[in-house]
Amino acid sequence: MKTILVTGGAGFIGSAFCHYIYNKYPDYRILVLDALTYAGNAKNLPVDICNDFDNERFEFWYGNILNAGLVDALVEQSDFVVHFAAESHVTRSIFDNKLFFETDVLGTQTIANSVGRNTNKVKKFVHISTSEVYGTAVSSKMDEDHPLNPMSPYAAAKAGADRLVYSYWATYGTPAVIIRPFNNYGIRQHLEKVIPRFVTSVLLGEKLHVHGDGLSARDFVHTDDTCRAIDLVLHAEDEKVLGEVFNVGSGVDRNILSLAEDITGLMCKEEECYVKVGDRPGQVMRHTCDASKIREVLGWEPKVSWLDGLQSVVDWYTKNEEWWRDMMWMREIPIITASGKKELH
Repeated sequence: MKTILVTGGAGFIGSAFCHYIYNKYPDYRILVLDALTYAGNAKNLPVDICNDFDNERFEFWYGNILNAGLVDALVEQSDFVVHFAAESHVTRSIFDNKLFFETDVLGTQTIANSVGRNTNKVKKFVHISTSEVYGTAVSSKMDEDHPLNPMSPYAAAKAGADRLVYSYWATYGTPAVIIRPFNNYGIRQHLEKVIPRFVTSVLLGEKLHVHGDGLSARDFVHTDDTCRAIDLVLHAEDEKVLGEVFNVGSGVDRNILSLAEDITGLMCKEEECYVKVGDRPGQVMRHTCDASKIREVLGWEPKVSWLDGLQSVVDWYTKNEEWWRDMMWMREIPIITASGKKELH
């Protein structure tokens, strides 16, 4: 039985990965380490941790990634480590940035140090980075050699963690692989993110808030496709992936205005269900993924079509109001713009 340690496994992408592994590999054991911050939810997990204490395939550990002793105790049991744990919201990093550097950089250092002490056991350490490290695109599509120009405290913290992991591979031979997903979407995503915020706004009869002119564009990839990419990396031959960076994205960018129109087209009968608000500081104007490397090396391709994926999200939030109702107060964050104006974003 292989053991996978998943840090941040109660978060959005981390929990999707736990469901994926739990369902696909019945002979794998999953250890989850999560501090259950506002973005983590025990209800996201594939196992009811309150009532299923004796599950031999799944263990949940409540704790902080900065706790080196706890991290060591879990890493030394693990064949694979997949590191999702991070503060992960651009706007929230503008509002309160200290926690982002503590968790994203120092937390990554803690887990990387532990993996380095246990390379006799750990076969692969997969660090989940983000396309936000690139900043605004300087080419039509962004490959793994695109310059890193992070434009928010969150992106800067993730860029630091990303390069820290690479340095551990280069310096110590840590069996690390870095994955840079573009904008993930799917079920069980916190309401601070744009797609669930838009979907729940329509369900609540509110107008959608579109930042600026709505033309900032993102490459959206479904969590199912991201989980398949991580799976391929975990089970690939070492010489193909260790020390490498892989983008994961659809190769199609969609601006926020078109996203609002797609969602309202599925849900709203009025012609205009959105309103424009001030632009967000540190806004990245365009992200489009070049995923040719992971396609050529591992044969990965996105399988979830945009409209099918979006419809599944709409259906899930429509049916699971009890899951998201308690986090409504966190859908918007107060920030001070460069002009000194206070706005909710």
